[in-house]
Amino acid sequence: MHRLLRLAPLLLASLIAIFAAPLQAFAADRLERIAADGTLRVCIWPDYYGISFRNPKTGQLSGIDVDNARNLARQLGVRTQFVDSSFATLIDDIEADRCDIAMFAIGITPAREAHLRFTRPYLASDIYAITTRTNPRINDWEDIDKPGIAVAVAKGTLHEPVMKEKLQQAELRVLETPHAREYEVQSGRADVFMTDFPYSRRMLDNSDWARLVSPPSLYHSTRYAWAMAPGDDAFFQYVERFLAAMKRDGRLMTNAVRHRLEPIVFR
Repeated sequence: MHRLLRLAPLLLASLIAIFAAPLQAFAADRLERIAADGTLRVCIWPDYYGISFRNPKTGQLSGIDVDNARNLARQLGVRTQFVDSSFATLIDDIEADRCDIAMFAIGITPAREAHLRFTRPYLASDIYAITTRTNPRINDWEDIDKPGIAVAVAKGTLHEPVMKEKLQQAELRVLETPHAREYEVQSGRADVFMTDFPYSRRMLDNSDWARLVSPPSLYHSTRYAWAMAPGDDAFFQYVERFLAAMKRDGRLMTNAVRHRLEPIVFR
């Protein structure tokens, strides 16, 4: 009995080591796992115009982060597998290991930093508003935060907490999806919805009813980065070096110009 008692701490330590080892190996061996599988799994939001957009007619993906992800996979010597995600499900998707990295211009916020590990930023965007061409209440930015004005944002986006803090008089409506906020404005139930530079380009390029309202000066700039699970040090450092090289040799700017995003490239 005494011998068993003396061995108990050793047995407990061994059990902890046994159960902890797979978690440590999982983080340390991600690069090896990617190489063994021949696949880099990349989370994207397939409705992000200019970033990671899936054409509804052709099913083809395009955008700066589609190009960036393919460049990263090419350097790793593997193929790219794109995994549909969204800002609302991003953290769950990373924590559930549905992808190795999320590459869709993810705004760096404190709430996300509590769960994700971000690379250095590569884009940065201010906040913009979209209204209808026929809305008589919204002429410029100063008309937004007034009594009787309804402002729509998409749940899970960075615009939700920012506008909750910023708005003093207007009503904030949090919609389940980005499309829902568009319909809210187009139908007249909301006056504006808040978005960023890339998505505003989509609205202007594809919606004849949409009108852009820009802030007269910097309103709330957010830096965008790629995200992954905490603890993957070898993989994280590899991606950091890859991004630094892309900035240095011009590949990042080339991809940005291809998708008309050069004004928001973060140097």
